[in-house]
Amino acid sequence: MTEASNSSAAALRAFAIMEIVVRTERPVELSEIVGQSGLPPATAFRILSMLVVAGLMQREPTGKTYSVGHRLARFGLDVMTNNSVRAERRVILRRLVDEIGETCNLAMFGGDEIIYIDRIETDWSLKADLKPGSRVPLHCTSSGKLFLSQMPKAKRRRILKSISFKRYTDKTITDIETIAAQLENIAVTRVGWNNEELQAGVIGIAVPVTNSSGRMIASVALQAPVARLPLARAHDFVPNLQRAAAAMAITFEVGDGGKA
Repeated sequence: MTEASNSSAAALRAFAIMEIVVRTERPVELSEIVGQSGLPPATAFRILSMLVVAGLMQREPTGKTYSVGHRLARFGLDVMTNNSVRAERRVILRRLVDEIGETCNLAMFGGDEIIYIDRIETDWSLKADLKPGSRVPLHCTSSGKLFLSQMPKAKRRRILKSISFKRYTDKTITDIETIAAQLENIAVTRVGWNNEELQAGVIGIAVPVTNSSGRMIASVALQAPVARLPLARAHDFVPNLQRAAAAMAITFEVGDGGKA
C-alpha cells in the first residue's frame, strides 16, 4: 500500500471514530468504539489519543470515556452556519418574526455556551442586539436552560457544577439548587424561559428542534423587551415557536441526509 493510501485509510478511520462519538448522546467507552468500528483496541486507542491532542475529541474526567472536543464542536457549528439550507431556515425564522412581531433565533449547544446559528431581528426599534454567531451563557438564557433540561441528569449536574454562574442582572439565578429545580420543570414542559436574566428588560422563550429519534439538536426562541411583551404573554406564542421548530427539524434532516 502506498504512503498516500495509508494516509487516506488513517484519515477515514479517524473520521469513523469521530462519527461514532458524535452520534452517541453520551460519552463513549473505548470498547464501544472498538465494537462499532471494527478496529483493534490498540489502533482505536492510538487514533483517539491523537484526536484528543488535536482538540477534536476530549477524554472525560473519569478517563474511561470520550466525547466531542472543542474543535470538532466548532467545526460542526461552522458547517451549520454555512450550509446550503441556511436560506430555507431564514425563511422559517422570517415567517415566525412576522407572526409574533418579535426577534427570533435558531441556536445550538456549543459545549459550555449557546451559539446563535441564525437570528432575525424585529423591525421595532427597541430590541436586543445579538448577531448570528453570538455566544450566550447556559444558565440565564431560554435556550441554555432548555438544552440543560433535556440532558441526562448526570451530565446536566456535571455541567452545572462547572458553570461560573456569573450575574448579568438582578434577576440572574446564581444558585445551583434553584436553577436545578427550575430545569426539572422545564424538562417536563419542554419550554425554556428567561425572565430578564441575561439583559435587563429582555425576556425569552425557547422550544426544542428535535431529530427523527426525538433528540434535541437545536432551539427556536424569541426575545423581546418586557415592556412590549411580558413573559406571561410571551408563552402564548409557544405554539408558533413549535410550528417553526417542526419546520426547522426538516431542514436538519435534509442537510444531514436524514441523520440529524
